[in-house]
Amino acid sequence: MMIGLDDVVAAETSLSHVDGEAGRLIIAGHDLEELAGRVSFEDVAAMLWEGFVPDAAADTKALLSAARQRAYVHLAPLSSRLANLTPVEGMRLLLASLPDAERDHAALAVGAAGVAAAMAVRGAQGLAPVAPDSLLGHAADILRMMRDTPVSAEEAQGLDTYLVTVIDHGLNASTFTARVVASTQAGTLSSVVAGLCALKGPLHGGAPGPVLDMLDAIGTIENADAWLDDAMARGERLMGFGHRIYRVRDPRADVLKAAAGRLKGKSNRIAFAEAVEATALTVLERRKPGRRLDTNVEFYTAILLDALGVPREGFTPLFAAGRSAGWVAHAIEQTRTGRIIRPQSRYVGAWPAKAA
Repeated sequence: MMIGLDDVVAAETSLSHVDGEAGRLIIAGHDLEELAGRVSFEDVAAMLWEGFVPDAAADTKALLSAARQRAYVHLAPLSSRLANLTPVEGMRLLLASLPDAERDHAALAVGAAGVAAAMAVRGAQGLAPVAPDSLLGHAADILRMMRDTPVSAEEAQGLDTYLVTVIDHGLNASTFTARVVASTQAGTLSSVVAGLCALKGPLHGGAPGPVLDMLDAIGTIENADAWLDDAMARGERLMGFGHRIYRVRDPRADVLKAAAGRLKGKSNRIAFAEAVEATALTVLERRKPGRRLDTNVEFYTAILLDALGVPREGFTPLFAAGRSAGWVAHAIEQTRTGRIIRPQSRYVGAWPAKAA
């Protein structure tokens, strides 16, 4: 019995492949390490969209820039409705307001996801939205719209690396949800909204924030060993370590650690986080000898986004902004199969009494 569909193949895809045993993530035929920090988010999106989105390879930067402008015109009037919502709920409201029939729906969905992420984070703080800048790249513009401050080249590169790192990751819960909705021919934007709704749950998209809570509680590196050891003695999970799929080091953690390292030395706690990571790995080995529990993507997601000035409640919206390009590709790929996803279930309830 496959409760949760573990090990069940539900789709064939050319978009990404996760090899948990080898610690490998392949995106559009390339290892993640070949792309993150080397190739822009726009260009990786074009790789995923090849054969799916007309003219994507020609100038994806221009497509997404125009999409951000169009999305902002539509979404800005809704900003007054964001104050009493969490950023994820606000992002859901904004994206759900867009019609599926819009032209250039793929680019619009991703451009709108970036605008909506920034607007929703600001709206939850009672702040007015910031209009996009057509001259900036996607990552730089999202960060500028969220913070309303200029973005340095190093910061833009850091966020761009993050968006590439999370752009696609096999048939995870949100991507599968997007494909199920797409299989009904509901439309690309509806599929992206569905993916966001699945990502809202704490078991899929909510883990990076608690990494910072853990660092706050540790306080200083001198406290790290005792704090971490006590946490494990109480049976608590160390946030940012271990992964359901990866049995060795999560490759996304390595590229994000490198991206964070390029920002080290400013007013951030990257050096402290690196020291805590080293201590945590030692404690894990001591407490669970022979069991591989390595650093995962959540640890350095938290460290990198914190260094970029992103509030904790903005982590999941930014994840969605990056993953939206993958959701779009999966939605279109699924639609082209022409088949609705309709698995079977095993009935375990009561049967009606037989007629006399």
